[in-house]
Amino acid sequence: MRITAHLDVEMIAIETDDQVSVMIELNAPPVAADGGERVPGTLQVVLDRSGSMRGGRLTGAKTALSSLVDRLDPRDHFGLVVFDDKVDVAVPATRLADKAAVKRAIAGVQTRGSTDLSGGYLRGLQEARRVAGAAGATVLIISDGHANVGITDPDTLARVAAEAYTHRVTTSTLGFGLGYDERIMSGIARGGSGNEHFAEEPDTAAALIAGEVEGLLAQTAQAASLHVRLAPVVRDVLVVNDLPANVVDDGLLIELGSFYAGETRKLVLTFDVPAVAALGLNEVATLTFTYVELPALAQHSVTVPVHVNAVPGDRAAGRIPDPVVRTELVYLRAQQAKRRASNLLNSGDSAAALKEIRQAQQEIAQAQPGAPEALAADLAEEAATLDYLARETETGSASRAGKYLSASSQARLQKRGRKYDTPPVPPIGEPESEAEPDQDNT
Repeated sequence: MRITAHLDVEMIAIETDDQVSVMIELNAPPVAADGGERVPGTLQVVLDRSGSMRGGRLTGAKTALSSLVDRLDPRDHFGLVVFDDKVDVAVPATRLADKAAVKRAIAGVQTRGSTDLSGGYLRGLQEARRVAGAAGATVLIISDGHANVGITDPDTLARVAAEAYTHRVTTSTLGFGLGYDERIMSGIARGGSGNEHFAEEPDTAAALIAGEVEGLLAQTAQAASLHVRLAPVVRDVLVVNDLPANVVDDGLLIELGSFYAGETRKLVLTFDVPAVAALGLNEVATLTFTYVELPALAQHSVTVPVHVNAVPGDRAAGRIPDPVVRTELVYLRAQQAKRRASNLLNSGDSAAALKEIRQAQQEIAQAQPGAPEALAADLAEEAATLDYLARETETGSASRAGKYLSASSQARLQKRGRKYDTPPVPPIGEPESEAEPDQDNT
């Protein structure tokens, strides 16, 4: 595992308040040719069987789950919890010794009542923790409805997911259609250091479910975290990516989740540096990246110091900021704007949401002409995404736009740099007709 740090400016003016941003790149190792057998994985699925899943949604989900059972190894653990207003364990979490029996149980799931997502999730966590070994487990929640039974507060469910992550249980979510509550699904995925997916059609859902399995099988590092120890000269630090973080005695502990073989992940930190009294090199922070290597299950740590040079004001005035770091900041600020826009759409304020999107469009457009080659394609893709979302917010479906905004910003803030086999949001195109509202039986 490699970690590199790039400052936006390498010098600050003495006796002047300033900010310094550092872009951190984390490179996961590839699968070693002689790395030994893959560590058995644990996948616990929590599937919504409420009335709104009737028809193509449940059929598509069951087909995708049967396919992923074929993809998993008999040594892997798999479990299935299903929920409406009642929770049942359709497949107890266990090794896949009898795949035919598991597929019969999946095929037998039928739709019924309302949506107790929290009950299903809590039971799924119990099953995952019961069988998870040293390699931990992944819980995947698949739901198309608003949670209307049990715990429905997004922050409470996010805390449940974060607590589960401390026991090496990662949680990803897949929101199906336009009727689910993206605040809940986003909060759980963020707290659980997993992925937030949005699928409007069964085919897209199947591809995203398959992607979760491929990710589980391709992991080379788990339980990754970044400890940011602040130097005395630093007043505060902002995690621009908005990753789950906890305050510790000497700084922050940022949770990064799992890494796939060969992937690169980026995050940006901005340090608030009050006036430095002495000329010369000053330590801003010490970054310690800790992870568990697979399949050896060995824990490793890599430490990188971050320094900045305090110089006379006239010399600092001529500094040239690093264009890569500054462009990355613009990109991440656009993701933050998309998250705010999603929350505004969820509360019914389309005008304010559109204002956030337009501001992000403007900042991306201003950054494009001078963007480094390595980031030009990312900015072009983001510009196209924002253009679509602005049109969808203004004249199309606010529900669709809100879900795109939420899933897209989550993927790019938490897993920035990861390359997806399937896009984190559906491809950009002309707005589709508004779907009928989802209805659960009550």
